[in-house]
Amino acid sequence: MLVERGLEALNVELVSDAYAIAANYLRRSGAIPDTLVTDERLLKILIKLLQHGEFNKIRLANKAIARFEAQGEASAVA
Repeated sequence: MLVERGLEALNVELVSDAYAIAANYLRRSGAIPDTLVTDERLLKILIKLLQHGEFNKIRLANKAIARFEAQGEASAVA
Protein backbone atom coordinates (compact mmCIF):
# COMPACT_ATOMS: atom_id res chain seq x y z
CA MET A 1 0.00 0.00 0.00
CA LEU A 2 2.66 2.54 0.97
CA VAL A 3 5.61 1.27 -1.03
CA GLU A 4 3.84 1.64 -4.37
CA ARG A 5 3.11 5.30 -3.58
CA GLY A 6 6.74 6.10 -2.77
CA LEU A 7 5.95 7.11 0.81
CA GLU A 8 8.30 6.46 3.67
CA ALA A 9 6.78 5.00 6.82
CA LEU A 10 8.45 3.65 9.91
CA ASN A 11 5.84 1.00 10.42
CA VAL A 12 3.68 -0.14 7.52
CA GLU A 13 1.62 -2.39 9.78
CA LEU A 14 0.82 0.53 12.11
CA VAL A 15 -0.39 2.70 9.23
CA SER A 16 -2.31 -0.20 7.74
CA ASP A 17 -4.09 -0.96 11.02
CA ALA A 18 -4.87 2.70 11.70
CA TYR A 19 -6.12 3.14 8.12
CA ALA A 20 -8.42 0.12 8.48
CA ILE A 21 -9.91 1.51 11.70
CA ALA A 22 -10.38 5.04 10.35
CA ALA A 23 -11.65 3.97 6.93
CA ASN A 24 -14.16 1.56 8.49
CA TYR A 25 -15.58 4.35 10.65
CA LEU A 26 -15.65 6.86 7.79
CA ARG A 27 -17.34 4.35 5.45
CA ARG A 28 -20.01 3.58 8.03
CA SER A 29 -20.63 7.28 8.61
CA GLY A 30 -20.88 7.91 4.86
CA ALA A 31 -17.88 10.25 4.71
CA ILE A 32 -16.09 8.07 2.15
CA PRO A 33 -17.55 5.63 -0.37
CA ASP A 34 -17.76 1.95 0.50
CA THR A 35 -15.16 0.69 -1.98
CA LEU A 36 -11.86 -1.15 -1.81
CA VAL A 37 -10.02 1.88 -3.21
CA THR A 38 -7.62 3.57 -0.78
CA ASP A 39 -8.68 7.10 0.11
CA GLU A 40 -5.58 9.17 -0.64
CA ARG A 41 -6.62 12.07 1.60
CA LEU A 42 -7.02 9.81 4.62
CA LEU A 43 -3.73 8.05 3.91
CA LYS A 44 -1.87 11.37 3.67
CA ILE A 45 -3.33 12.48 7.00
CA LEU A 46 -2.19 9.23 8.64
CA ILE A 47 1.33 9.53 7.21
CA LYS A 48 1.61 13.13 8.39
CA LEU A 49 0.47 12.19 11.91
CA LEU A 50 2.96 9.32 11.99
CA GLN A 51 5.77 11.62 10.87
CA HIS A 52 4.86 13.99 13.70
CA GLY A 53 5.36 11.23 16.27
CA GLU A 54 2.03 9.49 16.83
CA PHE A 55 2.66 5.75 17.15
CA ASN A 56 -0.48 4.46 18.92
CA LYS A 57 -2.79 3.01 16.26
CA ILE A 58 -6.02 3.93 18.05
CA ARG A 59 -4.95 7.54 18.65
CA LEU A 60 -3.58 7.68 15.11
CA ALA A 61 -6.92 6.52 13.69
CA ASN A 62 -8.95 8.86 15.93
CA LYS A 63 -6.83 11.91 15.08
CA ALA A 64 -7.00 11.05 11.37
CA ILE A 65 -10.80 10.76 11.56
CA ALA A 66 -11.05 14.13 13.32
CA ARG A 67 -8.81 15.84 10.76
CA PHE A 68 -10.57 14.18 7.84
CA GLU A 69 -13.97 15.30 9.07
CA ALA A 70 -12.69 18.82 9.88
CA GLN A 71 -11.25 19.16 6.35
CA GLY A 72 -14.55 17.97 4.90
CA GLU A 73 -16.50 20.55 6.89
CA ALA A 74 -14.06 23.29 5.89
CA SER A 75 -14.45 22.48 2.20
CA ALA A 76 -18.25 22.30 2.54
CA VAL A 77 -18.33 25.81 4.01
CA ALA A 78 -16.04 27.29 1.34
